[in-house]
Amino acid sequence: MERTFVAIKPDGVEKGLIGEIITRFERKGYKLLGLKFLNVKTELAHKHYKEHIGKPFFDDLVEFIISGPVVAMAWEGNQVVSGARKLIGATNPADAAPGTIRADYAISVGRNIIHGADSIASAEREMGLFFEARELT
Repeated sequence: MERTFVAIKPDGVEKGLIGEIITRFERKGYKLLGLKFLNVKTELAHKHYKEHIGKPFFDDLVEFIISGPVVAMAWEGNQVVSGARKLIGATNPADAAPGTIRADYAISVGRNIIHGADSIASAEREMGLFFEARELT
């Protein structure tokens, strides 16, 4: 079984989509291993987005993720990394397939509701940033 990291971003929390998003993952048959409602500090945001340091949009990513509460989640399931990415949809909501979270609720690349790890390695790294091993059941 794979594990992945997913986070509902401040715009998703503000729009009241926490329950809807969790329901979509549960209906796919994925198991929720861990969940935290938190305000991301700047240091954690820098670690989370480290692969984007130096890119023109880095500061905007950090400012947005620290702008309000997020819901960090760890999920488990068969091919959950790719499955989660399919549920989430393309980074640009305009390119997201109908019925995906971003197609249904997001308005722009910079305000796209949800983050999902793009690989098993990224998922492990991101889960380690937001959760201690003992917190994941």
